Amino acid sequence: MDTLFTEMENAAKSKVAPLAVRMRPRSLDELVGQREAVGPGSWLRTAIEQDKLSSVILFGPAGTGKTSLAHVIAETTKAAFVEVSAVGGTVSDLRREIDAAEKRLSMGGLRTILFVDEIHRFNRSQQDALLHAVEDRILVLVGATTENPFFEVNSALISRSRVVELHALSDDDLSALIDRALSDERGLSGRYALEDAARAAIVLLAGGDGRGALTTLELAAGMVEPGTPDAPAVIAEAQVRAATPHRSLPYDKNKDMHYDVISAFIKSMRGSDPDAALYWLARMIDGGEDPKFIARRMFIAASEDIGNADPNALLVAAAAFKSAEVIGYPECRINLAQAAIYLALAPKSNAAEAGIDAALAEVRHGPARAVPDHLRDRHRPGSENYGAYRYPHSYPSGWVDQQYLPDGLSRGCFYRPSERGWEAYRADAAARDRAAAPPAGAPAAGREPAGAGSGAPSAARQPAARDASGPAAPPAAGAAAGEEENPTSRQR
Repeated sequence: MDTLFTEMENAAKSKVAPLAVRMRPRSLDELVGQREAVGPGSWLRTAIEQDKLSSVILFGPAGTGKTSLAHVIAETTKAAFVEVSAVGGTVSDLRREIDAAEKRLSMGGLRTILFVDEIHRFNRSQQDALLHAVEDRILVLVGATTENPFFEVNSALISRSRVVELHALSDDDLSALIDRALSDERGLSGRYALEDAARAAIVLLAGGDGRGALTTLELAAGMVEPGTPDAPAVIAEAQVRAATPHRSLPYDKNKDMHYDVISAFIKSMRGSDPDAALYWLARMIDGGEDPKFIARRMFIAASEDIGNADPNALLVAAAAFKSAEVIGYPECRINLAQAAIYLALAPKSNAAEAGIDAALAEVRHGPARAVPDHLRDRHRPGSENYGAYRYPHSYPSGWVDQQYLPDGLSRGCFYRPSERGWEAYRADAAARDRAAAPPAGAPAAGREPAGAGSGAPSAARQPAARDASGPAAPPAAGAAAGEEENPTSRQR
């Protein structure tokens, strides 16, 4: 409740408040940017102007106007406006405000708007405490969060509210905000002016953060003796740079920005743009991203997007992962950069990913297909009736035309090589070798192994079996010529 001393107390607080707080908008017309969210004709603007606001969650990066919008609502609504901090608030605080809101509504018909800043910091039980009051509209919830509410806010609370997303301010929006702070009596009252280079530096350093822009302006102004409205002191770029020596772009290591940036990084490599890949890599490194996470994604991309168009890409990605694992920052940034550039410049093929996914889809959804008889294992009675297996190494090109796929499938149903890089070369070479191969029934003289039809090479070409201790052992006595003695030959 306001008292006789409220105005004096507010004036005293305003004198020491930061510039960003003093310059908070008092009406929707003073709110900079966010035309999509609160522009003319938008749902939120109409609801605020008609004082018919229902529960809403404001979601967006820091410095985009979430808290400012809540204060605009407080200035324009006829409802009681109360604020609870999600940082220090408890379930008891919420229940006290809900009880007070219920009394206002039942005794005087007065609605209550409850503003909860950083609502994602409320735990599950605290958010649950709001459900009944929000659903019955005992109070209207205005929540603000920098985190994606669909991940961080109770889904039941989301379903009872409307999510409005705010976006980073544009350069023009930031410039307008700076101009207002320079001239407004609540701000710098016309005692300072900005060089063009200084303005550009503030906008650049802010990175779409309105609060950050005003904070930088205030710090830079503090390095210059104030002038007068008739002879304002000039703030140069040097003061801006000195006030904010390092810009930290927004980045989180387990939320939306984390996934957005890694997605842009992968797509830049896939799109063969090394400059973009380096930029997004730098964003992650500067944000403190785990280098092993970056390297793992490159490991995946090496097979998913490059594959056999350049088989060395997988080796480069493996080396990058090893460097991230055993070296770490800051040196491994160079290894990661080298790998990112290599992957970006490598020829691209998604044949490996598309092939295995197509094969898995067939296995999971197609009929059960039998192994062709001539490919089956020979270590069982009756295997002599399985048909002849042609041993590829007995043929000049190391290849012979025979069926390997089960019945109902044909060559090319899964693997479709790209027309790029090593993969295209091998596809062409294989086609030439097959075209030049002799008929299947005409093996090279002296090359056809004994027992080829049984699926094994000749005794002369077959490696001697080894027992568990390692020394070579002779073939078992009485073994038929060409039978498989080495257990590993069952994989043939």
